[in-house]
Amino acid sequence: MVITNDIFAYVCGYIWGRTQLIQLSPKKTVEGFIGGWICTIIIGGLISNILMQFKYMICPVKDLGANAFSGVDCIPNSVFTSQTYTISPQIVSSLYLPFNTFNMAPIQFHEVVMATFASLIAPFGGFFASGLKRAFQIKDFGHSIPGHGGMTDRMDCQFLMGFFSYMYYQSFIANPHTTVGSILQTVITQMSHDEQRELVTGLIKYLSGQGIWSYGDVARCLGTG
Repeated sequence: MVITNDIFAYVCGYIWGRTQLIQLSPKKTVEGFIGGWICTIIIGGLISNILMQFKYMICPVKDLGANAFSGVDCIPNSVFTSQTYTISPQIVSSLYLPFNTFNMAPIQFHEVVMATFASLIAPFGGFFASGLKRAFQIKDFGHSIPGHGGMTDRMDCQFLMGFFSYMYYQSFIANPHTTVGSILQTVITQMSHDEQRELVTGLIKYLSGQGIWSYGDVARCLGTG
C-alpha cells in the first residue's frame, strides 16, 4: 500500500499538483496527497477483493509446507464473507441514491483503514528521507530504481506499516482459534509434571461430574481396567 500510495501521489501531483504540502519536500503537493489516498483505497479494495477469492490467501497457516496448490481449506473468517448493509434513509434521500442497501465484505472496510494509515505515513517517511538526504547532501539513497531513489526510499515506511498491520489484524480481524493440539502443546511445554497431574485430575473430575466420562472409561483408556 505504501508503494502504491507513493506511485499515485507522484502521478496525481504531477498532473494536478498546485499546492505545496510541506517545505521540506517541495515536489509533494496537497493534490498528490489526496489523490494518492483515494487511489490507494481503490487499488487496495480491488486487490483485496481478488485475493479473498482464494482459500490459500485467507486460511490460517497450519502447515508450513502448504502452498497455493496443496488444496488448503478452512471455514473463512467472517470478515471475508459478503454482508448486506442498509443505508440510512436520510443519506439516501440527501444524496438521491437509487438504492438503500449494498453488499460488501467487512475486510474491505478494514482495507480503507489500512489504506488511510498507509497514505498518512508514506509522505512522512519521505519527509524523513528528504531530511537525511539534505543533511548528507546526496540526491538519492541508491540507483536500484532509476528516478525513484533506490530501494531505501521505497522501503522507508514498510516497517511501520508492517507493525501497524500486525497489530490491527490481531486486534480487529483475527479470530481466536484454539485447537486440541495447541492446548496439548501448551500443557506439555509450559507446565511442570505436578501441574499436568493436577490438570488431568481436575479434568477427569469435571467430565465424571458431567456424566461424560466415568472412572471406568479412564481406566480402560489407560489400559488398566
